[in-house]
Amino acid sequence: MTTLERLTADLTASMKARTAFQTNTLRQVIAAVRTAEKAGTVARELTEDQVQAVLGAEVKKRRESAQIYATAGATERAATETSEADLIESYLPPVVSTEQLDAIVADAIAATGATTLKDMGTVMKVATASAAGVGRLDGKALSDRVRSALTGVAGA
Repeated sequence: MTTLERLTADLTASMKARTAFQTNTLRQVIAAVRTAEKAGTVARELTEDQVQAVLGAEVKKRRESAQIYATAGATERAATETSEADLIESYLPPVVSTEQLDAIVADAIAATGATTLKDMGTVMKVATASAAGVGRLDGKALSDRVRSALTGVAGA
């Protein structure tokens, strides 16, 4: 069952159960996926990876909004945004752990023979490809890890 099919089935179930929060959140997510399908000059059906990317963007958007609301003192709205992000995140693959990320970076550096920050792009490419089969990857965390690892290699 694809992610979109799961979202649709869960929407139907939440509507029958009359859970307003889940129903509204799933409707928003499905609408975001449908909008992405219609974006551009020609409507197309999104691949599973593209649907996952849309969901990831929705999670990121809600986490950023929650932080803004929390900073502004709107704690109730921040909690709602966080809950929505958590619900959407349950449809995404698990995030790559710190230990897995360190191993992926070490393997990528060894595979590419990288020694300086000039090699960062090559290492990032290999590490991203390696992480694809493991789970969801935070690009910023990967970038930071690669940068610090290459700085450590250069300093050694």
